[in-house]
Amino acid sequence: MRRFGFKMKLFPGFREEYQRRHRDIWPELVTMLKNEGIGNYSIFYDEETNILFAYQEQRGEKSSQDMGSTEIVQKWWKYMSDIMETNPDNSPVTVPLEQVFFME
Repeated sequence: MRRFGFKMKLFPGFREEYQRRHRDIWPELVTMLKNEGIGNYSIFYDEETNILFAYQEQRGEKSSQDMGSTEIVQKWWKYMSDIMETNPDNSPVTVPLEQVFFME
């Protein structure tokens, strides 16, 4: 199992909306992520900076951010693009983070 952490940036004032959209995450998106080996997926929010820190475990080499060629992920990215920093293709601007410590 590979552990993967990355950060994204939420626009100011959209914390509740971000949480609401994830509370109502589309079942077909969850199924696809699980089928692709993504699990133990958490996103944390830093109120001072509007930074989102995401952590997920992966079977294989693909993270959720590598699945942008699928229709459901493209649709989700477009849905989220009005409340967070995105690239021209609507994918969230993500910065992979280096793991510097792990304790099991």
